Amino acid sequence: MTDTTARGDAELVAAAAGGSEYAFRALYRAYVRPVYWIAHGLLRDPADAEDVAQETFLVAWRKLPELELLGESLLPWLATICRFQSANRLRRRGLERRHLTDEDAAEIADTVDVERQVVQADLVDRILAAVGSLSALDQEIFRLCAAQGYAYQAAADRLGVSHGAVRNRLSRIRTHVRAAVEPEGS
Repeated sequence: MTDTTARGDAELVAAAAGGSEYAFRALYRAYVRPVYWIAHGLLRDPADAEDVAQETFLVAWRKLPELELLGESLLPWLATICRFQSANRLRRRGLERRHLTDEDAAEIADTVDVERQVVQADLVDRILAAVGSLSALDQEIFRLCAAQGYAYQAAADRLGVSHGAVRNRLSRIRTHVRAAVEPEGS
């Protein structure tokens, strides 16, 4: 089990806000992949997404002392920072070309869509609640495979279980999470 599983985000955020590089590294390891994929979805460029993910964590490091974590997860806050960093990156791209296309302008508007951010934050909260109701092993399998992108065998090796156990459990976990977050009747 990693630090973020053993210690809640609130505890790690408090320690990192107090200057603990160890706590911040634990948060970084837990959330860098989801932040990267948010940036990649907005920017559609791996190099820019990597840069924005790094910028997101730099901003987070500076702002952690001011943060009052409202939920159990740091991810919605990081996602918001990531969206703003992505919007800044898109603006810079536009300035480099001396004009924004309609598509770029629409993309920038999408990145700061407050309603969408609220809906996404609610979805993240529902996913976290569904995952939180799972056993410790299932939570760790979800974190490794779904959040951090581990292959089944790599997760199995790390957890000391079989490849089949990870594959079967992850299938059940996904079904459980999907049922918990999809509106009834879908």
